[in-house]
Amino acid sequence: MKLQVKLALYNTLTKVAIILFTGLFILLSIEKISYNHIELRLQNDKREILRSLSSKEISGYLSTQKIYTDYNILKEEFISIKPVKYEPVLAPNGGFTTERREIDRNMQDYRVLSHRFNLKNHTYMLEVGVAIESVEELKSIIKKFTIVVLIIALVLTLLSDLVFTKFLLAPFYQIIDRKLIKVNDPMNFDYGKIKTTTQDFELLDDSISSLMKKISNLFILEKQFIANVSHELLTPISIISSRLENILLHEELSEGSENKMHASLKTLNRLKSIINSLLLISKVENNQYDKADMVMIAAIVMEIREELEDRIEEKQLKFTNNLKYIYTIQGNRPLMHTLLFNIINNSIKYNNPGGSITISDELKDGIYTIIIADTGAGMEKKQIESAFNRFEKLDTDEKESYGLGLAIVKSITTFHGIKIKINSVKGEGTSVMLIFNTPIQVQ
Repeated sequence: MKLQVKLALYNTLTKVAIILFTGLFILLSIEKISYNHIELRLQNDKREILRSLSSKEISGYLSTQKIYTDYNILKEEFISIKPVKYEPVLAPNGGFTTERREIDRNMQDYRVLSHRFNLKNHTYMLEVGVAIESVEELKSIIKKFTIVVLIIALVLTLLSDLVFTKFLLAPFYQIIDRKLIKVNDPMNFDYGKIKTTTQDFELLDDSISSLMKKISNLFILEKQFIANVSHELLTPISIISSRLENILLHEELSEGSENKMHASLKTLNRLKSIINSLLLISKVENNQYDKADMVMIAAIVMEIREELEDRIEEKQLKFTNNLKYIYTIQGNRPLMHTLLFNIINNSIKYNNPGGSITISDELKDGIYTIIIADTGAGMEKKQIESAFNRFEKLDTDEKESYGLGLAIVKSITTFHGIKIKINSVKGEGTSVMLIFNTPIQVQ
């Protein structure tokens, strides 16, 4: 899961928790506040009524020991004073209850304040009530409104979090993209700083640049070492080869000694071939070749076909050239020849006797692709992943394989900006695709 999504999810969950807590608190508070408001109102009404006991209307009822009742036209409020058993000394009283009362044949729920008082040696029960139906409706409206407001707030905060985290993490993803994902060669690393106001991202940017600088220096030293050692080894190898060849010219050598000399020369030639391959890789990676030639791919394939004619006939392979386009690339012709030669040579080397090699091409959306397919031994997934490593060899009896052919191919494709892809099934064959992303000239 991306960091941006995790941050947005965390912010959303925390805000959901806060909003739910706030909403619950508000909903619970509405009921309490509503009832507190009603109770304060009833307390005020009680005090007003107690001050009005001397009025003619109320005193007339009380003097005859009748029940005094009064309510407004909408039956939302009522007042009731009735005589009860006389108590000379009244304990502190007065409480609130919620009751269902019938007022003028109309049943409603009321919040009722009850209070006993003494007047002229009589005890009376005062009840003051307010209908709570309107309060409940108001509470329902407020609850719905609160829920809608909270949902809108949640959606807005989620969107704002996504936008903000995207803006906040934009430099981070730029650093990952430009300085890690798109880096194929430490020598061409982009040391330009990513614009950001976040110190953590600045530290990450500087750390990656510093690390890549160290890697680049080590890479340069490694290539220089390989080039220097390979170059220095060629001289003594040539001297030893010359001496062995001169010794072979003497007729007094025994057959056993002569065989040993030939074996030594073969080993030296093998070593010389390995060193030349390493030198080639080193020179390509050091950009010691120019790319000024206009290279026609189809022409190189035909040349290689003629060069490898004997090996193709030796294995009785069927070689099919299905190239439809005359594609030209600006690059280095000898290197492109080496590239295609190594791939086609592998198709012969690891093919089964009587098998086939098919070379085809396609042009799609301005991208030219050449496919070299064979019906040989094929490779497993792990072998494909390590196919371009130096000295990586397939499980084969091929004695001429040094494990450098595909390493050279990889260096040349990188040098020319060509993508290479291998598809293979063990025991069924291998196809190598070269995808040319450079500007094309097709006929």
